[in-house]
Amino acid sequence: MTPLNDRVDAQLRGKTVLITGASGGIGSVTARQFVAEGARVVLQYRTGRDRADALVKEFGPDSAVAVRADLTREAEVKRLFVRARQCFGPLDTLVANAGSWENRDVPLAEMSLRQWRETFDSVLTSAFLCAREFLRGVAERRRGNIVFVSSTAAVFGEAGHADYSAAKAAMAYGLVRTLKNEMGRLAPPTAEYGGGRINCVSPGWTRVPRTAAKLKDAATVRRVVSTRALPQVGRPEDLASAIVFLASDALARHITGQNLVVSGGMEGRMLWRPDEIDPALV
Repeated sequence: MTPLNDRVDAQLRGKTVLITGASGGIGSVTARQFVAEGARVVLQYRTGRDRADALVKEFGPDSAVAVRADLTREAEVKRLFVRARQCFGPLDTLVANAGSWENRDVPLAEMSLRQWRETFDSVLTSAFLCAREFLRGVAERRRGNIVFVSSTAAVFGEAGHADYSAAKAAMAYGLVRTLKNEMGRLAPPTAEYGGGRINCVSPGWTRVPRTAAKLKDAATVRRVVSTRALPQVGRPEDLASAIVFLASDALARHITGQNLVVSGGMEGRMLWRPDEIDPALV
């Protein structure tokens, strides 16, 4: 993975970034990209302690710290932010990446209220609590930016996953578009600073541990990539680069309130016939 600063200076050296869900596939690769850019990272995890600790060992204690927190619990989110500031000082960027996805396809008519609520808590309530705590810091410093990680399920829907699609859509559109206006007043532009920003990235199917089992099936792979102009499954690095770009005040200074879909030109229709796709190449 080539750091952005080998090509252009993202000006992230010395910045502090809090990444939720940092022990997962997208979160861990995103953390590596930020550290490669010279940033310090606070790695939130809930159950992946071994993976989070391994990242701290890889990056070194001057560049990373791992903090456990259940992001659906208000008190634990507050403690997470206190710990983050104790370790590395004020936060410059929040990457709200945490969220669960039910592996089973469950039609809405068969979905339990418990699943619906747990998904909304994991995806949307966690984003709310983290954003609220971060914005309180923005109000004091008059600067900062947020990158939410949503999903193409928010854009196109996903049969069997109405809970996830609805929660991610609320994040990508209602929450981001509202908070861009609030953020602009909390951290208004100055002659030297472009202003506080909030954006979102929406990945499609990506090769991460939680999708690995389904992506071993050739028929599933063909179905997934047949709706993409670039018929490949996404990689965590694709998302990490987009997140780092949006977190950079130098590269994305005048971009806010946007949802960047990172899914190879995905559409809500089939672009390739199954027999045109070689699963070995995707």
